[in-house]
Amino acid sequence: MEGSNVVSQSIRRAVDLIRRTAQSPLSLTEAAEVLGVHKSTALRILHTLEAERFVRRTGAGSYVLGSGIIELSELALGSMDLRQFAAAPLRALQRQTGHTVHLAQLTGDEIIYIDKVDSPAFDAVKLPSRIGRAVSSYASAVGKVILAYLPTEERDRLLSHVVFERFTDTTYADREALEAELGRIREQGWAVDNGEHDAYVMCVAAPIRDSRGRVIAAASMTAIEVIASLDQLKSGLPLLLDTANQISRELGHTAESG
Repeated sequence: MEGSNVVSQSIRRAVDLIRRTAQSPLSLTEAAEVLGVHKSTALRILHTLEAERFVRRTGAGSYVLGSGIIELSELALGSMDLRQFAAAPLRALQRQTGHTVHLAQLTGDEIIYIDKVDSPAFDAVKLPSRIGRAVSSYASAVGKVILAYLPTEERDRLLSHVVFERFTDTTYADREALEAELGRIREQGWAVDNGEHDAYVMCVAAPIRDSRGRVIAAASMTAIEVIASLDQLKSGLPLLLDTANQISRELGHTAESG
């Protein structure tokens, strides 16, 4: 119990420190006073916060709020706004097609499902996808469509963490094959998952763009192969693309945005 109190106190002090740096620059001495610790301990805490970009050391030697906090805020607000703007169009798409509909977003180094509208056809067999769960970046339609439109440097960064694995016969299990597939996706403007992670799951996905024209998310339609083949799913592409474009417009994307 005593250990937990010490940890809670340390977290509380670190939060106080971050709040204070948001108000005005802090010297090491002032940081030590806020934390109630020796300067050497304060410096270790500041180094940890700096490594995570929660604080930033200025040229003058003082500490100010770092970009990490701002990025976290933008991600949280972006997720809330995106899900809110996408809710009605996604549900309309599910009603029109009868297929399960997903919304996935790039969050940090992962592509996460942030919404899902289930199809009644899957009452007996549930799809493995869950809201809040990360999806394979290279063996899913939503993952590939987001990867396809990332700047090369960001795509390299994301894929540097990936250990390619062949889940099924159709998986793009190496970087060269994946890059060729991503090129095709950019040309046609949408992606498919032909049983690439789970052999029985078919999917098509379309990109969602923000106000600056960046692809930040993807909408998809998914079906079990015995219910709908990939070709049958692709027949609903015009509706899916319209839905993704509608969500993009809600986020402020226009033809001029790119």
